[in-house]
Amino acid sequence: MIPSHLTEADLHAIGERLDAIGARERASLGQADRAYILRLIRAQKLLAIGGRLGIFASLAWLPAALGSWPMFWVVLCLGVGALALAKILENMEIGHNVIHGQWDWMNDPAIHSSTWEWDHACPARQWKHTHNVVHHTWTNVLGMDRDIGYGMMRVTERQRWHPFYLFQPLWLVVMAVYFDWFIALHDLEIPRVLKGQRNKAEARAILREAGAKTGRQALKDFVLWPLLAGPFFLIVLAANFAANVLRNIWTFAVIFCGHFPEGVSHFSKSIVAGESRGAWYVRQMLGSCNIRGGRLMHLLTGNLSHQIEHHLFPDLPSNHYVRVAPEVRALCEQYGLAYNSRPFIRQFGSVLWKLLRLTFPSGKRPRRRAVAAG
Repeated sequence: MIPSHLTEADLHAIGERLDAIGARERASLGQADRAYILRLIRAQKLLAIGGRLGIFASLAWLPAALGSWPMFWVVLCLGVGALALAKILENMEIGHNVIHGQWDWMNDPAIHSSTWEWDHACPARQWKHTHNVVHHTWTNVLGMDRDIGYGMMRVTERQRWHPFYLFQPLWLVVMAVYFDWFIALHDLEIPRVLKGQRNKAEARAILREAGAKTGRQALKDFVLWPLLAGPFFLIVLAANFAANVLRNIWTFAVIFCGHFPEGVSHFSKSIVAGESRGAWYVRQMLGSCNIRGGRLMHLLTGNLSHQIEHHLFPDLPSNHYVRVAPEVRALCEQYGLAYNSRPFIRQFGSVLWKLLRLTFPSGKRPRRRAVAAG
């Protein structure tokens, strides 16, 4: 529920203030922002090329004497790390934000939400529907936001317990490793398909599109690049798989830190009936969580370390979130609203503990205050 101490006048004032912040930041967009995204895209491409070259370069030490094996592992790990970093930057700070329309104002057809197809198993078109439309509109509304547990996990006490949730620790591990594949199937709405609640023709069309995209991704990373290595096919295959897994685990951790820690709020369907702009803003702030950190943390998370600000202004270029965050936090303090922000280790630890206890039917929240306002 929206906190009862907020009056309609409060909600109106909050809405006006956040609308003004968003309008001010959009009006400030210009050459510096354009240079930022272009520079980032160039750096990401260089990292990807360097990572793949490093993986192949490591093979030069493979057939040599046993004493050169350490060099093989050093170069291979550097190559895998660079490729994983390139994939993280492409998915998080570039792809996710371009698909949100954050850079549409540049009118560059190569960097536009209508044309961008990211290095990810999920088709951009499906992601725009399930994420941009469904999730961001109905953030944390039970029965409407399908990102609440992704249809397979219990992430709040308000979800009725089922024996299926006993496997939750296993789902966490499997989902972290294959996160892009899970996201690729998200728009299919498998629970509805299994219950016969979804049009079969529509489900087949979504599955065909997702299958074609995952097939292209698998062909690129697990067939074509490894084939270039000839007899060392399996080594390059394993290296590419490792880079994808590193990307998936990091993405999984960042997204879970932004949505499922202790203290995040969930809402009933009744709350969105006649919801005002100010109430929508409050729901976004209470239903999202931040990760405290420096510039590198912000970059590697795609600025989803500012998940609260992202949910308030999803179409605002992410490099502006660090500028508006102090104002958003001050607004929360002014109106007595929680601003859930903690360092990564504490936030992710909170997520894991919460999901572990919700595995069981009791799963009660500890009596101590679980989340501080800052």
